[in-house]
Amino acid sequence: MITLRRSHERGQGQFDWLNTKHSFSFANYYDPRYMGVSALRVINDDWVKPGTGFETHPHRDMEIISYVLEGSIEHKDTMDFHTTLKAGEVQVISAGTGILHSELNPSDLEDLNFLQIWIQPSIEGVTPRYAQKDYSDARGITLIVSPDGRNGSLPIHQEASLYKLSLSRQASTFTTTKERTYYLHVARGSLDVNGTRLEAGDGATIANEPFLNLEALDRVEGLLFELP
Repeated sequence: MITLRRSHERGQGQFDWLNTKHSFSFANYYDPRYMGVSALRVINDDWVKPGTGFETHPHRDMEIISYVLEGSIEHKDTMDFHTTLKAGEVQVISAGTGILHSELNPSDLEDLNFLQIWIQPSIEGVTPRYAQKDYSDARGITLIVSPDGRNGSLPIHQEASLYKLSLSRQASTFTTTKERTYYLHVARGSLDVNGTRLEAGDGATIANEPFLNLEALDRVEGLLFELP
C-alpha cells in the first residue's frame, strides 16, 4: 500500500530569512494526521537566505540528519566541530545527553536548500557524536545512514536505514522487508513507484509492498527510509 503526501499539502512557514515546508507536524504547523512515520519524526525542506540560518540552539535525545541539496552549511557545535557541508554531503548528529549547535548559510549570494530530518533514537542518554560524509558522486540506490554504519554509511541510534536515490531515466528495483515500514521523499524530478507517480516535494508511506519498482522519468534525487 502506498499512501501519498503531496508537496502542496505540507505545512509551510515563511520568515524573513527562511522558507520552509514540513512533511510532518513541526513548530507552528500541527496536523494530528501527520505526526511522523514510525521513528521518523521530521522532514523539513528548508530554504535559507544568504548570511542567515539557525543560530545556536539546543537538542537532546534525537538523531538529526542534514542532507544538502543546494549551497552550503556552516556547522558549529559544543563538541568542537566546525565544518562546512556542500551539496551532496550528509551530516548526522546524535544529540544524546545534549548539545548546542548552529547551522548557517555562509554565502553572501547563494541560497541554501537542505532537508532537515529527525529520527527518534531507540536509546536515550547516549554520548553525543557527529559525522559527515560526501555522497555527491553516489548513483543508483546508496545506503547513507544505518544502525551499524555498514558499507561506509553514517551510524545512528535506531534500527532505521536511509538510502539516497540518484536515478536518471532508468528503472531500479528495491526489495523490501515485510516487517518494516518505508517512507519515500522525492527532492527532485519525477519518479514512478509501483505505478504511482511522485513529483518533487512529494512523499509516500509504503507498507506491504514486497518490492519497489522505481522508474525515474527524468533526473531524480530522493531519500528512501527503512523504518522499524
